[in-house]
Amino acid sequence: MRQIVLDTETTGLETSQDHRIIEIGCVEMINRKLTGRHYHQYINPQRKVDEGAMEVHGITDQFLEDKPTYDAIVEEFMAFIKGAELVIHNAPFDISFLNHEASKLPGRTKPIESGCKVIDTLALARQKHPGQKNNLDALCKRYGVDNSQRDLHGALLDAEILADVYLLMTGGQVNLNISDQSASDSGEINQASNIRRLPEGRPALRVITANEDELASHQKKLDAIKASSGECVWQNLGE
Repeated sequence: MRQIVLDTETTGLETSQDHRIIEIGCVEMINRKLTGRHYHQYINPQRKVDEGAMEVHGITDQFLEDKPTYDAIVEEFMAFIKGAELVIHNAPFDISFLNHEASKLPGRTKPIESGCKVIDTLALARQKHPGQKNNLDALCKRYGVDNSQRDLHGALLDAEILADVYLLMTGGQVNLNISDQSASDSGEINQASNIRRLPEGRPALRVITANEDELASHQKKLDAIKASSGECVWQNLGE
């Protein structure tokens, strides 16, 4: 499974005002492991950067003057993400900007969703942590991910941070130590300090299925739960 964790920076917040992408940052994961491959590009938006946006990411008009335009980099970028599952925080924002850029190049590129599945980590975080702050900084604090270098937003750095947050939030590459007092105190087991990179060439995990006696014993237990409480939700999972 190939996934690309993606982030963009823009000249402003609204495509309706023809705001444009000025930075794209991507990191690659295969089978939930970072490969070390990445894509990073600054882009000349051919318009001014809003002052409010500049305060967020620190990218100036002067810095972007000699950078390539989107039409000059689109083939390379699309080739990097082709066929991958995109992991994006607040995906509708980034996708709307990528598709806005695509709309300016008819015939050369298609809407992002036509070639890639998209996972919105903000939506995932809201499901997992309802009523709490779920921006990237809040998630870093919640999962113990180091974002000390994130004084300003930057697409590549944010993509790298989001990759760690996503793996922790979805329960991958972690050492679940239930007895860890710091984990139980914080309400989170998946701490960044417990990330365990899986070794290359490891043997496949052995899958042991239940035998007929074990299945019958399990069903008997479920029937007993239903008899005592009037309902057993586990009996409805296969319906």
